[in-house]
Amino acid sequence: MAPLRSGAQGLSPVTLCCVTLAVWLCCGAQTETSVLNLKRFIGCAVREFTFLARKPGCSGLHITTDACWGRCETWEKPVLDPPFIESHQRVCTYSETRLEMVQLPNCSADVDPSYTYPVALRCDCGVCLTSTTECITSV
Repeated sequence: MAPLRSGAQGLSPVTLCCVTLAVWLCCGAQTETSVLNLKRFIGCAVREFTFLARKPGCSGLHITTDACWGRCETWEKPVLDPPFIESHQRVCTYSETRLEMVQLPNCSADVDPSYTYPVALRCDCGVCLTSTTECITSV
């Protein structure tokens, strides 16, 4: 049997197994907890988001930015007077942004490769503004 050496190469298989199990249990438990917290989260926060930026005449480019994400308190109750419903509907929306610009690849000679997109700096629950957020409204 060879003598034990320092470093990872000198660890016995039993020690490696125990370390791996400990790391898996610690990280696995934290991952599960964070998933559960996101399911129960009520509020609005800045979160990393990746999307495909496209423009006619250019190739697409995957961009990772910060966007608003969350759930806000919303309620409706019936009332006796028209329109027979009182509602309080808020959405997670941008409070503060900055614009960033990238150059899209492989654009035709007659196409400007510049692509501008918002980066969320702060998000809050608020009234849905169609100028900054995709809203679903009832008529």
